[in-house]
Order: sequence, then structure tokens, then C-alpha cells
Amino acid sequence: MFDVPIHGVVSIGPVDLWITNTIVVTWVIMAVLITFAIIVRIKLKKFTDKPTGFQNVVEMAIEAFDGLMKSNGHKNISWLGGWFFTLFTFLLFANIMGIFPGMRPPTADWPLPFALALTSFFLIQFSGIRYGGWKYFKGTYLSPHWAFFPINVLGEFSRPISLSFRLFGNILGGLILITLLYTLVPAVVSYVVPVALHLVFDLAFGVLQAFIFTILSLTFVSLAAADN
Repeated sequence: MFDVPIHGVVSIGPVDLWITNTIVVTWVIMAVLITFAIIVRIKLKKFTDKPTGFQNVVEMAIEAFDGLMKSNGHKNISWLGGWFFTLFTFLLFANIMGIFPGMRPPTADWPLPFALALTSFFLIQFSGIRYGGWKYFKGTYLSPHWAFFPINVLGEFSRPISLSFRLFGNILGGLILITLLYTLVPAVVSYVVPVALHLVFDLAFGVLQAFIFTILSLTFVSLAAADN
């Protein structure tokens, strides 16, 4: 459960690229989301003023996230709405992949949550410097005195680390519990109890953790963008 399955190795000169289960499942999620985006783009031309069916679902999702951006995001970062929507959608699929046979949630492998958290970290710094300039840099890294600069740098870098470990720990914890149940309970029971718990740990917790990660990232970036 801790070892990530390896499906192959691609050698590029002296460098070996390990094709892990995390990479494969991530590619599957990307393919599904890109295909869905293309379908929406094609159907967009047929949308009418009286939405029905598929159009209703798409508009409800967009309006819900737009409301989330307006209520939790600073006006300066409204242009990042597309990124946060993509982040939430990707995490939603990544967290719940455990409900499909043979699939392991890629967010149960720490490098992926850390990469996403690191992206949020760079957005925080970019937004702070863009909208706050020297005031943001001084207040974040040189407060209350320039001698605290190394400590403040460590404090800022702790954000993506804690953000990634929160997501990683919760998803991996659910995966461990499900695996232990399949191992410990009798074969007959294993077809009933773990299935019910899949809905809790993989589906419910997966949606919740995707929401928490996105909201925390959005809040951090908003606070930095508001520092002007």
C-alpha cells in the first residue's frame, strides 16, 4: 500500500524515467478531463437561453464555482478562476480514483500533492509581488526586522509542505484503512463493508479534501493579492 507500483522505465540518455502508477492514473485523469472539455466546447455552440440537461449541469458547476470565487477570492485574482476550477476538478477525480478497480489515487503519492501545493506557493508569491510590491515583500519576509528573513522564508515554504501533507495524509490514510479491511475481514464480509466504506473514504472524503485544498490555496493567494 505504501509502495507505488511501477509499470516500466523509459531511458533518455543517462536518465531513467520511472513510469509509476501515479503517472499512469494521472494521464488517465488528464485524458478524461481534456475529452470532457472538448465535448463541452463543441456543445457550447448549441447552448440556448433556456438550459436543459447537459447545459444545466455545466452552468450549475460554473455558477457554483463563480460564487465560490466571489465569496472567498479577492477581486484581484478573479482572472485565476479558471486555474482554481481546474485544480478542484483534477483533485476531485484524483482523490476518488480508488473507487475504480485496480486504480490507486495519485494523491496518495506525496510528490503529486507537493507539486500542486508548490504551484499554489508560486501563485502566492506572484500575486503578492504583483499587487503589493515592496510592501508585500517587506511585510512577509522582513517583518518585524530584517534579521528574521531566514525564519520568514522557512515560514513561507512551510505552507506548500503542510498543504501537501494534509492532502496526502488524508488520502493515504483512507487507502490504508480500506486495504486493512479487505485483508482482515472474512471474504464474504469484504464484499459488503469495504464497499460501503469506499463511499466514505474515497468518495466523500475525496470530495472534501479536494474542496479544502482548493479553498486553502485560494485563501492564501487572495490574502497575498489583497496586500496592496
